[in-house]
Amino acid sequence: MDVVTNWATRLLEFSAALFVFLIGCAVLSIIYIYIRDVTQTQQAIRRNYPVVGRFRYWFEHMGEFFRQYFFALDRDELPFNRAQRSWVYRAAKNVDSTVAFGSTRPLNQPGDVIFLNCPFPTLSEDAVPASAVTFGESVATTPFTTSSFFNISGMSFGALSVPAVQSLSKGAKKAGVWMNTGEGGLSPYHLEGGADIIFQIGTAKYGVRDEQGNLSDEKLQAIAAHEQVRMFEIKMSQGAKPGKGGILPRNKVNAEIAAIRGIPEGEDSISPNGHTEIRSVGDLLDMIARVREVTGKPVGFKAVIGAYGWLETLMEEIHQRGIDSAPDFITIDSADGGTGAAPQSLMDFMGLPIKRSLPMVVDILESYGLKSRVKVIVSGKLINPAEVAWAMCIGADFITSARGFMFSLGCIQALQCNKNTCPTGITTHDPKLQHGLVVSDKAERVAHYAKNLMYEVGVIAHSCGVAEPRQLRRMHAQMINDHGLPDSLDVIHPPVTPKPEFQQRAE
Repeated sequence: MDVVTNWATRLLEFSAALFVFLIGCAVLSIIYIYIRDVTQTQQAIRRNYPVVGRFRYWFEHMGEFFRQYFFALDRDELPFNRAQRSWVYRAAKNVDSTVAFGSTRPLNQPGDVIFLNCPFPTLSEDAVPASAVTFGESVATTPFTTSSFFNISGMSFGALSVPAVQSLSKGAKKAGVWMNTGEGGLSPYHLEGGADIIFQIGTAKYGVRDEQGNLSDEKLQAIAAHEQVRMFEIKMSQGAKPGKGGILPRNKVNAEIAAIRGIPEGEDSISPNGHTEIRSVGDLLDMIARVREVTGKPVGFKAVIGAYGWLETLMEEIHQRGIDSAPDFITIDSADGGTGAAPQSLMDFMGLPIKRSLPMVVDILESYGLKSRVKVIVSGKLINPAEVAWAMCIGADFITSARGFMFSLGCIQALQCNKNTCPTGITTHDPKLQHGLVVSDKAERVAHYAKNLMYEVGVIAHSCGVAEPRQLRRMHAQMINDHGLPDSLDVIHPPVTPKPEFQQRAE
């Protein structure tokens, strides 16, 4: 009994000493912080309110994580609100995505879309799968045919972690959709899942550059030798930063990423804001022709649309050279952000949003009789079935998404993509944070998301009275105008017929 009492007394004495020591450390820390705050000159709040003023910055930082749970309503958060994210989460988990007791979506917000249900909807026995579309038919040595109208947009290895790329690759294969490499080059992790791949050629030519940073035909051929690489996309600009190249901070440029990109390890990877070889529409067509000739595969380009007079110049140049000189596809990105880091002035104010640029590009292609030759791919916050169906009504052949698939991987919109501190392990190379991203589970979620989205676009199409999503037209939807009233899409964007001189080619 005396032994127990003795040990208990010692434990209490030790605990008391430890408590006093910790209190002393806390007091000394507060004194140190106080002195630092009152002597520093960079932040007035800390100087005027030492110690306590620091909580302002902590609350500001933590607000990024908690406002979506405690303060934001279902439909009032940006860049994606809770209703949008929740649908993706449910689709990715393959759980019930139905709702009850009425919609929380107001029906009078300008720009919102309403689909027109048919009194005689398409019955299940009359529905058909989405039809296949061929890129580069009779032009590329190896054309690419696919029926998947919703695919994974460009996200570079480096910007994304290893398990994130592995999950996307394996999930894309399971769902039968393609994935775009982004401008960071082709990694073994892109190939690992066996999915179809679109190789993106960025302004820095990562993965296909020579020692001087110029485009290498030899490396292009090596990439094209992979059967999985189906097409090549020349990136002119992207939605996160129109007019500025990609940014990968040095803390993400490890030895593996440096080797794949062909750049020095541990240095900021900053792409030029444009291709040095492309200064005109003629140069663009020359580059497309060169890549197609070297690789034998379909080639197109990606751009955020801003100034648009050059598009008509491009169409005229195509007709002068011959229709075979046309890009096999144009990818239109919306100017309302993206996964990449960018100056806020570009993220917020540069370029046209997709609701303006998509119908314009489709109409220009139609007017020059090139819509059937040049396929239209569109990207930009199209993560839910209604948004994808709208794009198909307007005239898009394919839709791609980056952030939608990030949500399917478990992204919580923590806005840490550029800091190597992503809490879900998607955009970080910190092994401890990557540990939470289990490839086998996330690959299934990627596949479920793609399949469920395409299924629900089919549901919308059948409700509109057509047999499959590619039959959706502008007459099937209306858009709310500035007065809160709906106008038909084919009134807002009237059908365009080819100019007389291009009528025959359109047919």
